Amino acid sequence: MTLFLHRLGRSAFRRPWLVIGIWALALAALLGAGFGLGGKLQESYAIPGTESQTAIDRLAAVFPETAGAAAQAVVEAPEGASVEDAPAREAIESLAGALRDIDGVAQVLAPFDEYAGDQVSADGRTAYLQIQFDGQAVDLPASAVDDVTATAAIAEDAGLGIAYGGEVFRDTGFGLTVTEVFGVLFAAVVLLITFGSLLSAGMPLASALVGVGVAFGGISIVSAMTTVSSTAPMLAVMIGLAVGIDYALFILSRHRTQLARGQRPEDSAAEAVATAGGAVVFAGITVIIALLGLLVVGIPFLSVMGVAAAATVLVAVLAAITLLPALLGLAGDRLAPRQGGRAWRRANADPDAGRRTMGRRWADLLLKAPAIPVVLVAGILGTAAVPALSLDLNLPSGETEPAGSTQREAYEMIADGFGPGYNGPLIVAVDITQTTEVFEDLDDIAERIRGLDGIAYVGDGLPNPSVDTAIIQVMPETAPDAPETKALVEAIRELAPGIDADLGTPIAVTGYTAVAIDISNRLSDALVPFALIVVGLSVVLLMIVFRSVFVPVKAAVGFLLSAFGAIGATVAVFQWGWFADVLHVEPGPILSFLPILLLAVLFGLAMDYEVFLVSGMREEFVRHGRAREAVRHGFQHAARVVTAAALIMFFVFIAFVPEGSGVIKPIAFALAVGVAFDAFLVRMTLVPAAMALAGRGAWWLPKRLARILPNVDIEGEGLRGHLGAAAWAAGRPAAITIEAGRFGDEAAGIGPIDVEVPEHGLLRLGGEPAARRIVAATLAGRLAPAGGRMQVLGMPLGSDSARVARRTAMADAGADAGGLSVRELVAARVDAAGPWYRLAPPRREVDAWIARAAEASGAPIDPDAAVASLGAIARAAVLAAAALAEHPGLLVLDVGEAPPRTGRYDDALERMLSRLVPAGTALVLAAGRFDPHDGAAFGRPMRVVELDAAPRKELAR
Repeated sequence: MTLFLHRLGRSAFRRPWLVIGIWALALAALLGAGFGLGGKLQESYAIPGTESQTAIDRLAAVFPETAGAAAQAVVEAPEGASVEDAPAREAIESLAGALRDIDGVAQVLAPFDEYAGDQVSADGRTAYLQIQFDGQAVDLPASAVDDVTATAAIAEDAGLGIAYGGEVFRDTGFGLTVTEVFGVLFAAVVLLITFGSLLSAGMPLASALVGVGVAFGGISIVSAMTTVSSTAPMLAVMIGLAVGIDYALFILSRHRTQLARGQRPEDSAAEAVATAGGAVVFAGITVIIALLGLLVVGIPFLSVMGVAAAATVLVAVLAAITLLPALLGLAGDRLAPRQGGRAWRRANADPDAGRRTMGRRWADLLLKAPAIPVVLVAGILGTAAVPALSLDLNLPSGETEPAGSTQREAYEMIADGFGPGYNGPLIVAVDITQTTEVFEDLDDIAERIRGLDGIAYVGDGLPNPSVDTAIIQVMPETAPDAPETKALVEAIRELAPGIDADLGTPIAVTGYTAVAIDISNRLSDALVPFALIVVGLSVVLLMIVFRSVFVPVKAAVGFLLSAFGAIGATVAVFQWGWFADVLHVEPGPILSFLPILLLAVLFGLAMDYEVFLVSGMREEFVRHGRAREAVRHGFQHAARVVTAAALIMFFVFIAFVPEGSGVIKPIAFALAVGVAFDAFLVRMTLVPAAMALAGRGAWWLPKRLARILPNVDIEGEGLRGHLGAAAWAAGRPAAITIEAGRFGDEAAGIGPIDVEVPEHGLLRLGGEPAARRIVAATLAGRLAPAGGRMQVLGMPLGSDSARVARRTAMADAGADAGGLSVRELVAARVDAAGPWYRLAPPRREVDAWIARAAEASGAPIDPDAAVASLGAIARAAVLAAAALAEHPGLLVLDVGEAPPRTGRYDDALERMLSRLVPAGTALVLAAGRFDPHDGAAFGRPMRVVELDAAPRKELAR
């Protein structure tokens, strides 16, 4: 991956306007399509498989007039008046009539109707009308909701106050306020301080904003096709800004440091994308995996949020490794720190001499007594996590809506007039298909429910027209999000087995409040398993990256401390009400999906900081083996950029708290606090102290495990080796160069071999078939070299074998052709060399290559003949022509064992190949033995290597 990123960064640097143009086109196309399709954000808290959702689905089928979205029109008479006074009563009845005439409204139950329930308050000042729509909230057109609110004039003209409540009136609009803009400005200030350059500070912002715009356009398109909640784009924007700026910051910081040390801008950009960009890709993948892990919870709206946020992170990663290096290409060497300036001195300073940086002083302080900061951090975060023990989860209700909104006013009017429980009615669905005493049984069920604690009102049972299902409305005494209401729902459900046994009438509890409780319960149950999955994933990923057992275990423990500390702080503020006035917070239950969402997002960010801090420590330890010095130097090099990244994330997240929507506010607060805890307490304090305590043991990994785990080389050690090999290969003007080359494995090694084949030359390999094939496959890039240095066509073998393989074609006359005909063999190679979208190789091209093979061999070749039936020269000509159809820079041809009368055969073979192989294509020709020719018949310089001319470990060169 490192090599791929190096080439990607260099390519983007060289073609900046092409890359920028592609991003601009994508941005315009996605935003234009998103706005043009007119998608809208909708709240849907459906959760398949729960009792409440199953009951809703059943009601939709057999009792459609009760299964749609519900709402209330709440009216209030002036002080000293009553809604039962004649003018007010007439206005309410007119209001009910107007509501019934609206398209999309299934029925309206006014307070003075025959079957009305307890819809007038005890003091007579407040009443409400129950509105039932003919579909769920996500299916209602905006015009239906607007028409409902337009009826307010009827009540207002009669001197009544009116407000509308219910999920259909919840604000699902997307909008950014000035405080979110301040978050971006704070990030810009941090970037300016970090780099000391306006040009440098602007690049991460530009990259992040373009990425967020592209992601938002994609979400807008999806919202026109499926249900997307208003939280999804806000969460995507928040996370996209934070990680987009941070990812670009890491790469740009590495680039400027390398420029300060005298590296060429192009080389520096490519190396920064390969090294820091590799860490960015790793960090982004961890965030994406964690967010996609929300799919396993099985809650649709949460899955949509996870996928939207994951897609935004993916776009941020792509922008950092493509758009940013394109911007670096436009800037050229203007980003280099001024010689003698602070940034230049910091990049070129000797860490053991001169004035110590703040990061160095902090590391020295921690390492004086590393056990103390470990205990302190664990104590602080453990204390912060204590409030999490009283975590109370629920979905948002009217109480959490912004002050002044119609839903908030309706909620308060009902709570004041009837009690808070009337804002969360429960619907008990009753299956009455197995009873003949319908009304008697419904009365019995209602009476049993009335006997429960916490009941404010129980309505009469109402059967549907087909008399197979009935509903009973239940009003709790407590608010929809109160723990007592959850207990009441469970108490009603506990009555179900007895009712079914006695009356044969199964019951189920549903309604918005019951759905919210079921979702909260499902999420509470999933929280611990999800946390264990995330922790297990972090251990595995970090073990692969750092080749250590201690590092991932320590990282996982630190992540759990910061995550649950953030949850505890959120409970203290949003549930207990600490500093609620300062943050414009309405205390209440915590958003049910907040903890699991926090774990998913914070996990990726924590691993991000861990990688950038500890990778420098590992690089130092590998270099000199001194554990404490590695911690000190690695921390010093990474502290500044990690601090800047954490501050940027904190400011971006915290900016969504003061004026953010009711749903996004606690999420933003939890992420801001989690980032602060994890970056400054865990990564910048606990990690270096714990690493110092562990000493050399921090880098221990069992040998058996080391062989199993892949080596991802995130520090770029392999890249540096490749760059050195590439520089060596580029300095060799030859088709093939082998210096002390070894082939095969340790048990049956071939070599050392030294040989150099001039450009467009010929290398003749002689020896046993197995040895020839090992060397030929290695030179063709199919096998890795066992040792020494080798280059083919200017590319080093080993690190660049894949590119060599793409420029090389192989053919083996001694191998079994599998019964293929000449035409089938040539067609297969022509097809492999063609574009991916071509359905079949052109017959004309296939025939042309067969004709060239026949002309070169000096004898006709039947296209339908089996390859195995051809003579030696004809078979070699067909195999060579088929391989040349791939247009290689090097042809590797093994003609097998020489037949009798070798001299005549060699002469014919040389004539055939000299006619067939283009002069610009180098050639490796392998055979069992050769007559001692000088290559003159080929018209190209020749080198000969006899692989079996000496014992294996002492081969002749």
